[in-house]
Amino acid sequence: MSLVSINPATGEKFREYQETSQEETEVILRQAQDDFLRWRETTFEHRRDLLLKVAADLRSNSQRYAEIMTAEMGKPIKEGRAEAEKSAWACEYYAENGEKFLAPEPVETDASKSYVTFLPIGTVLAIMPWNFPFWQVFRFAAPALMAGNVGVLKHASNVTGCALAIEKIFRDASYPEGCFSSLVMGSDRVGELIDHPVVKAVTLTGSTPAGKAVAARAGNALKKTVLELGGSDPYVILEDADLDQAVTACVTGRLINTGQSCIAAKRFIVVKSVAKAFEEKLLTVMKEKTMGDPTDESNDIGPMARHDLRDELHDQVKQSVDAGARCLMGGKVPEVEGAYYPVTVLADVAPGMAAYEEEIFGPVASIIPVRDEAEALKTANDTPFGLGGAVFTGDIIKGEQIASEVIEAGACFVNDFVRSDPRLPFGGVKESGYGRELSRFGIREFVNVKTVYIR
Repeated sequence: MSLVSINPATGEKFREYQETSQEETEVILRQAQDDFLRWRETTFEHRRDLLLKVAADLRSNSQRYAEIMTAEMGKPIKEGRAEAEKSAWACEYYAENGEKFLAPEPVETDASKSYVTFLPIGTVLAIMPWNFPFWQVFRFAAPALMAGNVGVLKHASNVTGCALAIEKIFRDASYPEGCFSSLVMGSDRVGELIDHPVVKAVTLTGSTPAGKAVAARAGNALKKTVLELGGSDPYVILEDADLDQAVTACVTGRLINTGQSCIAAKRFIVVKSVAKAFEEKLLTVMKEKTMGDPTDESNDIGPMARHDLRDELHDQVKQSVDAGARCLMGGKVPEVEGAYYPVTVLADVAPGMAAYEEEIFGPVASIIPVRDEAEALKTANDTPFGLGGAVFTGDIIKGEQIASEVIEAGACFVNDFVRSDPRLPFGGVKESGYGRELSRFGIREFVNVKTVYIR
């Protein structure tokens, strides 16, 4: 069986990859286990040096890696370069801080000496999505390998070229062969990977249904999981917000990666007294954004990653309009080659509509008018998801209180759009998953937190 790469901007089939056989998979997993036994004994200094080599490769070859992303999933090429460079940042961050994050911590007890140590556990299976095909991988791989673990990647089928390019980056940096490997296979074989005795833990970024299936399978095998799942991030616009600032952040947060992001701004919840002004300003900025060839630096959004995803998005828009939403712009499938969908703005979105109830994964903004602040905050939490959120207000003290205490999410920003940062923990609550990536919390997810007690 083979996996085929299709350029979403043209519909052209341009590459075919042979699937990793069961026999080859067994060899790769056994190599991972053998190399883990040696890798865990290496010094932090050695791991640091290799990880910095990876970072240097990502920076010096960012254009080449961006071209692979653009060809496979349609990412605007300027965003692809930024993604490669952000991946390098994550490597540099853990290279410089990994040893400190995992240093033994003394604890005062009645023992003569007691402390907590953080030890690697083995092979971490990463099941990763197509939307950020480099960043999603490196935010798991950098901390996992720095901690002394090894990684096996099962990437999304439509970004196999990215998976193999990442594997080569680690090889070229002189990592042992089993420290990082990519398996070329469809999702139907994920279960056998989770069950394999070499695999000690699983990290997945993907949809909520996929997360539930992986969690159930891993739980049956008593293997720890970290799940970063879907999101329907609320951006709350209060009466005293700076609307120009809010609109700039909302547009950036909604359209990054052609709107195909778990932490994209998805529901704009606007107090009615400023809703009309917000709509007008949002439309003005949205109309300036250009859609087209993702290799053209001047375009803001490219095609969606696949035609079926584009068609699913359009169905959600149609269902919402049929239910009473106003389509202020966009909302029609363009008659061009490729999986393109225009920047779309829906107003008067209300409960029961697809644009309110479901995750909208594409360049579609949903404006939800509310009476007042109390209804805005209630609406923000009226979702099964809890990945990110934002609040816009001129009262910073109130904004901080809302962000820290009220909005149910793994991250909440005040007067800015939500994004991940190697220095801050990243993850969700409710149906957006559990566990954390990045920061000191991320590197400690896949270690044995071990008590040592000496009388």
